[in-house]
Amino acid sequence: MDIAIDTRDLVKCYGARRALDGLTLSVPRYSLLGLIGPNGAGKTTWMMSVAGFLRLNSGSIDLLGEGPFDTRAHRGRLSILPQDSDLPLESRPLELLTHYGLLQGLTRREAARSAAEILDDVHLGDRVNAPIRSLSHGMRKRVMIAQCFLGHPEVILLDEPLSGLDPREVSHMRDLIRRRRGRQTVVISSHNLHDIEQVCDHVAFVEKGRAVRVAPLAEVTGAASLLVYHLTCAPLDLGALAAAAPQTTLSLSSDGLQLTCSYHPRDLSPDAVNRLLLPALLDQPCGLLSVSQGSSLESAYLKSL
Repeated sequence: MDIAIDTRDLVKCYGARRALDGLTLSVPRYSLLGLIGPNGAGKTTWMMSVAGFLRLNSGSIDLLGEGPFDTRAHRGRLSILPQDSDLPLESRPLELLTHYGLLQGLTRREAARSAAEILDDVHLGDRVNAPIRSLSHGMRKRVMIAQCFLGHPEVILLDEPLSGLDPREVSHMRDLIRRRRGRQTVVISSHNLHDIEQVCDHVAFVEKGRAVRVAPLAEVTGAASLLVYHLTCAPLDLGALAAAAPQTTLSLSSDGLQLTCSYHPRDLSPDAVNRLLLPALLDQPCGLLSVSQGSSLESAYLKSL
């Protein structure tokens, strides 16, 4: 597997407290990876270390196969949105992002064009010359997001990028990030697991300075090996259901309203499971409300604790 970010045994101490306690995490190139964990788990510290903002106590970082962050080797190739970032209030979005583009090594023409394009992408095309001071909090956040995509960097680190945005802009920003799959490597830290589930294809669970699980999202949620049937009441005959789909394992929730069917994707596909199980299920007196593929990311995360 081609790796964009490879971090091994990272340790970062603040006095007696270890913000990173041997954290090991590899991010596949061109993936969209979500960092999940409680406050103080080490997510932001990991991002700041990858971007070269912090000096580690020990451990190794390999960014894009060229060692730890270096201004000469990685100029314009990595961008970051810190959670508590801010903007100079008297600047204007277009001139500010053009300036950032020049710092990345773009020509003035390239920087201005890239700045105008990405500001339009974040729905600020009509505010490019408005003073930052006059923009709402959500608009300022969108300028900050825009600077991360300026010049098409290879690696983008986003710390709580969607907080403070209204629902319509959250949906638009999700689409903006999703379009990077296969083109850029994006790491997102967020407490909103629904956003992670909507955007990412890989996830990392971080606890107490360690990565306790790193895997594709579909593997974590069971999207390729789990079907959940939502019922109006408990089925009367689980044996008949098991006989109808012998290559699966069935379990019923404590309230009897969710029937979970697990199977091996090498042997069965979701539609094949439905063809086997649905006729037998519909013969039961319970009603079928819906079928979902896999569990939610929230459920998978809470079960891992």
